Amino acid sequence: MVLPDFGRTITIGGVTTNYHEAGAGRAVLLLHGSGPGVTAWQNWQRIIPRLAERYRVIAPDIVGFGFSPKPEGEKPGIKLWLAHLVGILDALEIEEATLVGNSFGGALSLAMMARHADRVRALVLMGTPAGEFEQTGGLADSYAFEPSLENMGAMMRRFPFDPAIVTDEMVAARYAVARHNAGLETIRELQPRPTEGKPATVRGVPLDQLEAIDVPTLVLHGREDRMIPLDVAVRAHRHIANSQLHVFGQCGHWVQLEREEEFLAQVFMFLAATESPR
Repeated sequence: MVLPDFGRTITIGGVTTNYHEAGAGRAVLLLHGSGPGVTAWQNWQRIIPRLAERYRVIAPDIVGFGFSPKPEGEKPGIKLWLAHLVGILDALEIEEATLVGNSFGGALSLAMMARHADRVRALVLMGTPAGEFEQTGGLADSYAFEPSLENMGAMMRRFPFDPAIVTDEMVAARYAVARHNAGLETIRELQPRPTEGKPATVRGVPLDQLEAIDVPTLVLHGREDRMIPLDVAVRAHRHIANSQLHVFGQCGHWVQLEREEEFLAQVFMFLAATESPR
């Protein structure tokens, strides 16, 4: 079965990388979140053509997720993920890009600023973990996920504020990917093992690293996010000097799906304000 999640293929450091590309002009790299069955297409399929009207848009499956399998014997981790992202930029001849990161993709964007700041023009962070906070029930569920159509539906309905937006078609599409590669090994490297009686601590990019970020940054967050608490976004905004924060009411973890038009309006306005090179 050919899934729409399959796009183009490029080899980066031995990793056969699945990615989507559309449009022309200034480069915008869309980085998906984590979770069983996640792909760039699952996160960004409705956003890619809209942004591509004005920009060159690249949305890769990050190594260890979707259809970008990690090399045999390689352990998922920040070193591998960053090398993969820089390799994508190099292979596609992109000197610098605006990074739009959803959740885990936002955390990778922050890590890029710490290690490869010269490749980043601006940041858009959505539901992004930063600093330390108690592991939420939603994150613990992703860690403990066992593949089944029923479990996939239950997990996905915890992401948005209104679970009714999760259709049977969405669940089936993501489960089809999870059956190929659930990404569970990668997810369990990202998160602490949930513990009984005492919440585990999630450790995102340290706050002192955020204080060193000088590129324009747009922080977007759903007020009712059950994965990454709103307080995490507020704290990140306070530590990134050149940042703006927009909070969407009656919105969960999937800002780009739950508030598609408002999300695009915020991103287009932000990108237009950061047109001139650094």
